[in-house]
Amino acid sequence: MASKGLQDLKQQVEGTAQEAVSAAGAAAQQVVDQATEAGQKAMDQLAKTTQETIDKTASQASDTFSGIGKKFGLLK
Repeated sequence: MASKGLQDLKQQVEGTAQEAVSAAGAAAQQVVDQATEAGQKAMDQLAKTTQETIDKTASQASDTFSGIGKKFGLLK
């Protein structure tokens, strides 16, 4: 009888432990997913900012070159 009770208790403990491991795994996966999403958003923002900077720099360079060309009579 006592053996049956201990066996049942052992199965309950093993089941609870397995559920805890499963829940921890799911929580860890959620953290990984959130970190991945945050990293992707950061990379997207970096790419956008970099492209805006490149565009602005190119425009300023074009304006400067145009001004130099006009000053020396190369452009009208």
